[in-house]
Amino acid sequence: MKVFIVHAHPEAQSFNAALTSYAKIVLETAGYEVIISDLYAMKFNPVSDRHNFTSQKDQSYFKQQIEEKYAAENDSFSPDIKAEMEKLFWCDVLIFQFPLWWFGLPGILKGWVDRVFASGKIYGGGKWYDNGIFKGKKAMLSLTTGGKLPMYTEIGINGDIHSILYPINHGILHFVGFDVLPQFIVFAASQINDQLRKDYLEAYKQRLLSIEGTHPIIYPKLADFNEDFQIRFS
Repeated sequence: MKVFIVHAHPEAQSFNAALTSYAKIVLETAGYEVIISDLYAMKFNPVSDRHNFTSQKDQSYFKQQIEEKYAAENDSFSPDIKAEMEKLFWCDVLIFQFPLWWFGLPGILKGWVDRVFASGKIYGGGKWYDNGIFKGKKAMLSLTTGGKLPMYTEIGINGDIHSILYPINHGILHFVGFDVLPQFIVFAASQINDQLRKDYLEAYKQRLLSIEGTHPIIYPKLADFNEDFQIRFS
């Protein structure tokens, strides 16, 4: 199994970094291949604009999807984007490792998605959701939060964590075809003691080693929708 971890945390001594380092050890010990894109260490540029491409279809007006399709047809994505795309097509499993910031992805990781998940290459032409480009591959979120678990429930002040992560799990990963596995979450990472950190690492180890047998989150299939893309009820 080939695993691609996209790591998004600026501090090398953070618990996010510990999770990524531990994942590499666990997976490689089990015989899996692992590639890591440490976005901060790479100084990855998250800003999506004309520098995404080495040539352009229209130099007078920038429309990203048009330029992405043109780049897909003419192999004119910038080298940094091409390198990340190659990792996506190489892997069997994609893992996003990140701290939950403002109820979403850190800017550098969202920018990575904006630039790398390009129309014509990663989606488009009827390739989406359960018919997506990455159909048959798996993806999983591994993240930390600032607040404790009770804050992220249906009656918690921050709302249900599943609803918070839906735009990422469904709107990004499943949109391009991944089977999305249930997320791994370390709640209140900065507030826990060393023993609980060890417990979380052990729990993450078990999640990683059971990836192949873990059932994905169930989402409606394209066939379940009518011509207006609404669920059929009869």
